[in-house]
Amino acid sequence: MVKNWSDDPSRQPSTRQRNRARSLRRNLTEPEKKLWWHLRHRLPLETGHFRRQVPIGPYIADFCHLSSKLIVEVDGSQHGHEANAVHDERRTHDLNQRGFTVIRFTNREVMTPVDIVLDAILAHLSACSLPPEGRDEGWGSESQSATRNLDSAKVDTGA
Repeated sequence: MVKNWSDDPSRQPSTRQRNRARSLRRNLTEPEKKLWWHLRHRLPLETGHFRRQVPIGPYIADFCHLSSKLIVEVDGSQHGHEANAVHDERRTHDLNQRGFTVIRFTNREVMTPVDIVLDAILAHLSACSLPPEGRDEGWGSESQSATRNLDSAKVDTGA
């Protein structure tokens, strides 16, 4: 019996996928760099950790919290084009079929004060039974709930 998602040999990425993910990790976009820094330094330790540029099937997720099966995507302007939107929809559907929840943010959302993005991510982690301490304090200087601004995130659950 497989104990861990990544222990299943059928889920192991090909050498090509691993190399592509490695290359993407070395060449993060500015919004990805910013979010990665905040995921590592501002998310409570109790939530576990994210990985960046994670191969999952034929795809590479921008950020993935494997224990909660949450994928966070940072979408640039190319994702607004119809052909790319269709690809994103198909990709999200496939990832949902694999048991992942996909949450998307635009580059602009990440590059503005990132607290809303972090609150939305934290709310999803909390919903996955990973309650962080001090959640009621929020990320900004004002007290705010982790679910306060969830409507800014585009969440694809396949439902």
